[in-house]
Amino acid sequence: MTATPQGRPVCAAEDVKVKHAVRVLVDDYPVAVVRDSDGELHALGDTCSHEDYSLAEGDVEDCTIECWGHGSQFDLRSGEPLSLPAFEPVPVFALAVHDGEVYVDISTVLNGAPAPGTN
Repeated sequence: MTATPQGRPVCAAEDVKVKHAVRVLVDDYPVAVVRDSDGELHALGDTCSHEDYSLAEGDVEDCTIECWGHGSQFDLRSGEPLSLPAFEPVPVFALAVHDGEVYVDISTVLNGAPAPGTN
């Protein structure tokens, strides 16, 4: 028997297509689950650090996501902004896939961005 991963189940892995994102809520906190151009899954805070836009509605290219509002791009691995007007990172969270389900743990922030509820 294998251990269940940390975090909450948020969606089926097959629901996140390559170069797309899905917006989910984890304990009422918006998270973007994103599949990059190589097929890898990532979880990051769904709100652009520049303004209150959903990143899940943006374009995914290689290992970046672009905010549809003002064009800021964020690295999916680090949450770091790669272009202005954003200059603050978005949080990147621990993600695991178990039995085809995506689990996200928002208590485990993998970068230096503020944790949910600490802004």
